[in-house]
Amino acid sequence: MNAGLNMYGRKASQLAKEIASSEKGQLTPFSSDLFDEVIEECKQHYHELECLIRRMEEQGLNVETAKNEDHYGALIHHLSLVRNKRCLMAYVYNRAEILRTLMWKVGSVIPEEIKEKLSYSEKEYITKHSASLKKYMSSVELDLEVDMVPPKDPYIKVRVLDDLGGEILLSDDKKANFTRHSMHFLKRTDAEQLISQGKMEELKD
Repeated sequence: MNAGLNMYGRKASQLAKEIASSEKGQLTPFSSDLFDEVIEECKQHYHELECLIRRMEEQGLNVETAKNEDHYGALIHHLSLVRNKRCLMAYVYNRAEILRTLMWKVGSVIPEEIKEKLSYSEKEYITKHSASLKKYMSSVELDLEVDMVPPKDPYIKVRVLDDLGGEILLSDDKKANFTRHSMHFLKRTDAEQLISQGKMEELKD
């Protein structure tokens, strides 16, 4: 029994430590195996909790006031379950916060090296979050993804860092061919997302 008690919450605490030890604003690969193990431990706690409560009820005992070994056993499983749940929620919430911040910087197109670190649910979250944001921006006719500080000049000079392939339609319905190392004079709003994604750089005097 004591050996089992010593193990309760250890895996969940590893998730919390992963958050605490990570560089601020940086995502580590989603710990799928460890996350699933904590979920499984939660199921075991819930099962044990149900069994102990049922046994007390069958004995005609008041679950809240009877202070026997089953009561304290149920309390241990309940508190372990709550603690695990908090660690799981902290892990998911922290990563979601980082993703939201990242999406404000680079838009809905998440770099592939970041996508590789995400769980299936996180990828789904990005898709739904982006769709909701686009729907809202469309309803209020306002692009919230552009620079919130008014620029001195609406046009900027840029250099293409990565071959974007084919012609790309710009906001004024003109088309441009962004081959690697080519330079262009574009509207800031057309270039900002490509700059944030590392595909272009702004050339300043």
